Amino acid sequence: MGSEANEIRLAAEPRDAGRPDAAARRGEPVTGELAAEDAKLVVLARSARLRAYTPHGERSEGAAVRDTDGRTYAAATVGHSRPELVTGALRAAVVAAAASGARRFEAAAVVTEDAAPAADDLAVLAEFGPGVPVFLAGPDGVPRNRTVV
Repeated sequence: MGSEANEIRLAAEPRDAGRPDAAARRGEPVTGELAAEDAKLVVLARSARLRAYTPHGERSEGAAVRDTDGRTYAAATVGHSRPELVTGALRAAVVAAAASGARRFEAAAVVTEDAAPAADDLAVLAEFGPGVPVFLAGPDGVPRNRTVV
C-alpha cells in the first residue's frame, strides 16, 4: 500500500482473526493491524459515510456489516427533520442485510466522529446474536477501538 497517513494496513491473517477476545469485550483500543476482511469493512463504512444524508445537523456516519456467509452490506446515516426518525448508519446496514436474508453477523464497522455508535444501533445488531465485534473508526479511517455486542 502507499504511504498515505489515512490508510489502513492489512494483516496477513485468516478471516477469523478478528473474532472477539476479552480486550474487545471491554471496548479497548485497537492495537496492531486489522485482519484484511475487517479492514475492508472499515473502508466500506468510510465510503458510505460520504453518502450520508444529514441536512439537519445529524451526526454523519457510515457503517458496514459482514454476515456469516461473507457478504457485506454498507449504509450511511439518513437524516430527518424529526429527530426520532433519523436512521443511524449501523442500523441501516443491519436492516439492509436482514432484508437480504442475513440472520447472523461476523463483524461490523462504524466510521464516525463520535466516541461510540449509538446504543440503539448496537441493540439492533445484537438482536441477531451475541459476540459480534464492532470496529469504530474516525473519519480518517483509522480504527480507534473495538467492542463486542
